[in-house]
Amino acid sequence: MKKTSLVRSVPYLALVLLSLIAIGLGGWLSTRQIGAMTSALLDGTATGVEVYAGQSWVMLGAVVLGCGVIGLLLALALAAAKALLPRPQAEAGEPVDGAAQDEASSAPGADADEAAPLEDAAEAEHPAEADSPAEPVGAPGR
Repeated sequence: MKKTSLVRSVPYLALVLLSLIAIGLGGWLSTRQIGAMTSALLDGTATGVEVYAGQSWVMLGAVVLGCGVIGLLLALALAAAKALLPRPQAEAGEPVDGAAQDEASSAPGADADEAAPLEDAAEAEHPAEADSPAEPVGAPGR
């Protein structure tokens, strides 16, 4: 399984985004109904529908708002748990990422540093050819 950054994880971003939407929707729903009930009760024009149905809408808004807060707390807990997990170590000879390798190759003086490992690799593959001049295939000594 490929490990990605938590910020680039689609399920994590969906959790944060839906939690924020739930908080906004629940807060709007609750405050709108509380405002309507308060003004109707203070004017003396409140009906049973405004009062009793308004209480149900306020309760629904509070539940949606609470779900959004729980979602944000869960996202925060996931981020904290991800920060506490140890990061996997890169294997020897394997670049950590392509960006670091690109930066190293574009740095000044990188050509001189890259030439030595390439020569060492050629010597490791064919040690006899690197130490002696070219000899014919049937020559003595081989």
